[in-house]
Amino acid sequence: MKVLMVGSECTPFIKTGGLADVLGSLPQALQKEGVDVRVVLPKYENMAEEWKQQLVHEQELEAPLGWRNQYVGIEYIEYEGIPVYFIDNEYYFKRSNLYGYDDEAERFVYFNRAVMEMLVSWEWTPDVLHCHDWQTGLIPAFLHTHYQHVEKFEGMKTVFTIHNLKYQGIFAQSVLHDLMDFDEGMMRDDAFEFFGDVNFMKGALNYADFITTVSETYAKEIQTAYYGENLDGVLRKRSDQLVGIVNGINEANYDPMKDDALQFPFRSSLVKKAQNKMWLQEQLGLPVRKDVPMIGIVSRLVEQKGFDLIGRIIDELLYHEDVQVVLLGTGEYQYEQMFQWVQDRHPTKMSANIRFSEPLSRQIYAASDLFLMPSRFEPCGIGQLIALRYLSAPIVRETGGLVDTVQPFDKATGEGNGFTFTNYNAHDMLYTIRRAVEFYHEPAAWQKLIKNICKSKFTWKKSAKQYLDLYRSMY
Repeated sequence: MKVLMVGSECTPFIKTGGLADVLGSLPQALQKEGVDVRVVLPKYENMAEEWKQQLVHEQELEAPLGWRNQYVGIEYIEYEGIPVYFIDNEYYFKRSNLYGYDDEAERFVYFNRAVMEMLVSWEWTPDVLHCHDWQTGLIPAFLHTHYQHVEKFEGMKTVFTIHNLKYQGIFAQSVLHDLMDFDEGMMRDDAFEFFGDVNFMKGALNYADFITTVSETYAKEIQTAYYGENLDGVLRKRSDQLVGIVNGINEANYDPMKDDALQFPFRSSLVKKAQNKMWLQEQLGLPVRKDVPMIGIVSRLVEQKGFDLIGRIIDELLYHEDVQVVLLGTGEYQYEQMFQWVQDRHPTKMSANIRFSEPLSRQIYAASDLFLMPSRFEPCGIGQLIALRYLSAPIVRETGGLVDTVQPFDKATGEGNGFTFTNYNAHDMLYTIRRAVEFYHEPAAWQKLIKNICKSKFTWKKSAKQYLDLYRSMY
């Protein structure tokens, strides 16, 4: 089985979110299952110099883009046994950020055409093109239109993975002809038409042979109007070709026993975990106390992540409960200001770190006893998986990948690996936090919960086997 993964970011080369973690880990897991897998990405300006210097220039091509042809450079590196290719064009990708430009449509139409032209030129032909998120959403359509005459593409299958349905790649109708080289015939409900605009993700949902998303529950949720972002009708129509496969984490990258960011490496020792907590308390200027439960939050500060709920109850929580809250993240101004205000009001209970630091994120996972993720929606979520790996009990809302990976702790049966609440309601969340804090002060119950957390395994091996079964099912 030969698979080409196509995406817009991938660790360790370039990352803004969870998509990069998937592209960085899934290919390696598939390779261990015997798959010949390769990855292709844009070559961005802000990729680390250490990687740029290792790239080998492979070939030069041209890609058609509306009325003109554009230069395509192909550069290559092998990373941990995986061939990774970079599409090089400084006009489109030599910029300070990955996304957010006025010519976003042109940049990614170009990327999709460049990938297809690269495949035309290659001797190696994949059985499956596995495309990730809207930035690669044109490839399934191109395969069935502009490239249907290419003999070696006959029988090639496409899989499209939705990492977050909220971001769809919606642009003015003019891009259809000017950039994509289609006529108005593609402004159909079973192609790209979306309320008079062109929707890249909708095109992928209509043309891909199979659609996946990153948890079983999210696959069901997005077929409803509440979660469907105006694409629920398309997804219900394709429900027989839609499956949820939960993401894993790379356990070698997230190993509290071998994590250089930690002062006290540990595997299952709560004594060592408490030492990490007291070290972090000292670093952040919080009272150094082993007995106080620490609640960690590592997140983008956006509405999706439930920060309006936290804003409603954080003052009440810190006023009435003996807890510490440590936050790390950046995002919307209102939430950044909110947490700085809370820190000013409760300096012995709140540490608001409005920045991003990979070492500090790992120190928070290792130090925290509880990890809060009250998301309004969450396709999969990686925070709760890392928290479990670092023996921090997640407190999550029952949505998407959170409900698929965190089971509520039941003292009577001794089952469960965290704490959950159902309704998107601030005081339901507060009640759940208080319940978790009560269990923290019951040593027998807490020890049982930690034992369950130690048994929670979310590796890429299981997910890779599910993807491989899916690839095979299409042939």
